[in-house]
Amino acid sequence: MTTSRRLLAALRTPLGALAVLACSALLFLVVFGPLLWGSSAAATDTTAIAQGTSPEHPFGTDGSGRDILLRTLVAARLSVTMALAATAVGVCAGIIVGLLPLILGGRIGRWIVAGINIGVAFPGLLLAISFSVILGQSGFAATLAIALAMVPSYGRLTHNLAASVWGRDFISAAHVLGVPVWKTVLRHVLPNVRDPLIVNAAVTAGNALVSFAGLSFLGLGIQVPQYDWGRMLSEGMSRMFVNPAAALVPGAAIILAGLTFVLLGEVLGVALGTGNHGSVIARFHRRLRARGAADPTAASAPVTDTAGVSADTPGASTVSPRHGKGASSHPETAVCSVRNLRVSAPGPKGEPNDLVRGVSFDIGRGEIVGIVGESGSGKSLTLMSLAGLIESPLHVSADAAHFDGEDLTLRADGHPRRLDRHFGEKLAMVFQDPMSSLNPALHVGAQVAETGRLHLGLNRAQARDRAIGRLEDVRIPEARRRFGQYPHEFSGGMRQRAMIAAGLMGTPSLILADEPTTALDVTVQAEILALLRRINTEVGTSIVFVSHDIAVVTSLCTRVLVMYRGHLVENVSAEDLRAGRADHPYTRALLATVPTMSTPRDAPLASIPDGADFLAEASALVEKEAP
Repeated sequence: MTTSRRLLAALRTPLGALAVLACSALLFLVVFGPLLWGSSAAATDTTAIAQGTSPEHPFGTDGSGRDILLRTLVAARLSVTMALAATAVGVCAGIIVGLLPLILGGRIGRWIVAGINIGVAFPGLLLAISFSVILGQSGFAATLAIALAMVPSYGRLTHNLAASVWGRDFISAAHVLGVPVWKTVLRHVLPNVRDPLIVNAAVTAGNALVSFAGLSFLGLGIQVPQYDWGRMLSEGMSRMFVNPAAALVPGAAIILAGLTFVLLGEVLGVALGTGNHGSVIARFHRRLRARGAADPTAASAPVTDTAGVSADTPGASTVSPRHGKGASSHPETAVCSVRNLRVSAPGPKGEPNDLVRGVSFDIGRGEIVGIVGESGSGKSLTLMSLAGLIESPLHVSADAAHFDGEDLTLRADGHPRRLDRHFGEKLAMVFQDPMSSLNPALHVGAQVAETGRLHLGLNRAQARDRAIGRLEDVRIPEARRRFGQYPHEFSGGMRQRAMIAAGLMGTPSLILADEPTTALDVTVQAEILALLRRINTEVGTSIVFVSHDIAVVTSLCTRVLVMYRGHLVENVSAEDLRAGRADHPYTRALLATVPTMSTPRDAPLASIPDGADFLAEASALVEKEAP
């Protein structure tokens, strides 16, 4: 159901009708109240000072003989507008503060988050009073004080929602496409957290109204001769036992106006489909960013063997010395080359726990290389390292890395410094889950065309035409119409094709595919594999294909890297793998787990031996067989 339909359905309920009625009445008072009753509310009557209820004055008069009811109606404009102004300033400032940690990152971002947490520890009204005392006694100062007081809470809400989106695949895709961080936050993150922020802003406006009335009640807000509901409540309290209406009427106005904003928030929550604000968006990790540093001894890295593995580097993963035809490429001709890649996580005693252990390999131009292994073997971590997308608690390092003829040096956070200029032009990535690969808040075509506008210097019309052409190239039917549709209107296979189309906006030298067919049925899976094969054949793009399925890998790839517990244990051609010619016991164990048409139905399925002894024994066997 669309937002407009949900809104209409919500307005048809008793709660929705009451919200419309209350908002309409409040809006009428704000706009027309001073125009209709402003002069009458300001008129003093010395003959009717502090009188009780009467036909002329239903709720009596104040100490100057002015009608309490009319003054309450007129005061609606100042009370509501000041509350809305404070809400607008506070919400905008809170959104900026909440998004800054994602934009700045690193230590500065952590300090901002710490400041937000400290601010949230103090009650909002206490902060408002403190800021009001500092800024002075006036309506403007009170508005600014309330806005400043709501920044921590709203900043924390924004940051929590934004951080939950920051680890999604479409954010990683935006990084790979070369979208600047600030633009990623504004274009891809903010639209996905917009709805709960809007709903919360409506409720916050009610709280701001009460806070503003509280400051005026304490004499820190509106000053004479102006008046609002809080000022009237303060004046009426001194005559509470003479004429209770002097305090009850503005107090009731504050309560009713606050409830109006709460009702508005409830209706918006139903219309926008947010439900529980704290669980609108699934929880994901923070931005994928490494914190490694380049090894200072990388310049003196030892010479590598023809397998692309450092023969003299301590702890480097070993591979089989026999690879078959086209098994490896020389570093100088490879589109991507890595030496002694390590990815580690903080251990329980502060010592690093290696997840990827000294992996080295080359990806030749026009080559399709598969990476296989069990879950947790380090396949995806290796792939994400190539794209510079490693989760921030992890540490990545390498003796040497090359991409498309350039050396890649690591920054202090472990991110390849010179890889940024290739994002969106020469490097593309296809993620595992097609449901999360595209931003659900943006049109598919706009996301495909984004690379053209960022890197190719195309205007909006040119990027649109090129994107439509790429959608047609990946066999998406009615591409021109589909350009303006949202991801939820695409099937899973079409989403994967759209991701590939986004990568083809430039001239990619390398496509990284992280299990792109796992979530698809076999028919769509075959279509995606055929598309990748066609791109490799017609464009000459190299592909790194990660998968658990050896049958799929051997049918697509020319060479296969086998990983086990962070080690690269074998580098073998797909032809040898299909023929069952594998040196490493773990590779043979993987092949044995793949059922065939001749596998006996009554025989138990083969399993892979577990334990460190298996790895040690297998590695020793490979070294023994090596010439």
